[in-house]
Amino acid sequence: MAELHVELVAADRRVWSGEATLVVARTESGDIGVMPNHEPLLGVLQSGPVTIRTSEGGTVVAAVHGGFISFADNKLSVLAEIAELAEEIDVQRAERALERAKADADAAGERRAEVRLIAATSGSR
Repeated sequence: MAELHVELVAADRRVWSGEATLVVARTESGDIGVMPNHEPLLGVLQSGPVTIRTSEGGTVVAAVHGGFISFADNKLSVLAEIAELAEEIDVQRAERALERAKADADAAGERRAEVRLIAATSGSR
């Protein structure tokens, strides 16, 4: 089966790197799925979960906030302002952040907390 090389990088670190068969991310144009041999692309990421189906058959989920996605020659780069793997997310802390954001009418903070909770409950499989 064909594969693509994926680099998921946040502003402060490499979050995940490896071979995959499918990556799904949210862009300004909507959700996009990238498989091997996809047309080259460059897009602006929206806050949302990024799901990576690994070549070994597992799934990696990350909460991503802002950045870019780029694909060419079976190499996919997800360059995020902030990214954290599902297993790194403290669900209770994210729930508290969501409640604070709702109380403060902070729409951006609310979206960040929601994305973290979605990623955390999707988990890595």
